[in-house]
Amino acid sequence: MLGYGVAGALSPYLGVLLRDRDARLPFVLSSVVLLITALALSKVERNVAEAARPSRPREQAKPFGSLTVIFIAAMVVLSLGYQLHFSINSQPLYLRFARPADLQWLMPVFWIGFNIAMFPASVIVKHRGALIVLGAAGLLGAAAMLAAEVAGGLNTLIAAQFLAGCAWGCMLMSAISAALAIGDSGAEGKVTGLVFSALALATFARMAAVAGGLQKLPEYAPLLHWAPVACWSVAGAGLLVIAASRLQGGRTQV
Repeated sequence: MLGYGVAGALSPYLGVLLRDRDARLPFVLSSVVLLITALALSKVERNVAEAARPSRPREQAKPFGSLTVIFIAAMVVLSLGYQLHFSINSQPLYLRFARPADLQWLMPVFWIGFNIAMFPASVIVKHRGALIVLGAAGLLGAAAMLAAEVAGGLNTLIAAQFLAGCAWGCMLMSAISAALAIGDSGAEGKVTGLVFSALALATFARMAAVAGGLQKLPEYAPLLHWAPVACWSVAGAGLLVIAASRLQGGRTQV
């Protein structure tokens, strides 16, 4: 997650550096990096597999229950809120108070908050549970996005974007922890993979919206501005309710 946040923070600078280069260069660079990473990880995996000597047969993964389905659905909603806010709404929000040339310095504010918040949030997850942190971060992030929408100055907007990034960092970190806890019967990889599938699905939805010119249609402008707030509010509140009901029922904390 730290690497994900650092990459997000660097992307505006890379965009400026590569803007006047051959358009194929980013694809070549990303493909080479992906190939090297995949080869390195495959070697690590083989080494781990050879060193592992399980003392007992691995448990068969249990079928996905209602908690898994609700959790993944909430991740789709949270991811969609992030995509709409950061990828579509953030630049217009900044351009109300700043010049286009300043965006390369302003856009990383979100990711700075992302990286900073993950570490204290990981400590809270160990003591309170991932679902509680995930839900609370969703509500706090929704409040931050609301503050960004109504900000009356650049400093207020920067602070709101920083807090929204903090919330997203807490959400992603706790989502991975929740996925591992929910899939602890042998389905850890499947549930974690579904979390990243939810992120990918939201990314494709945002790409489809941009390709269709949705952000340029006046009748959809209010929807795009307030949908992220609604996504994080509804998903965050729902996850908190689920976490509270599990605690009251005496079930294992996730």
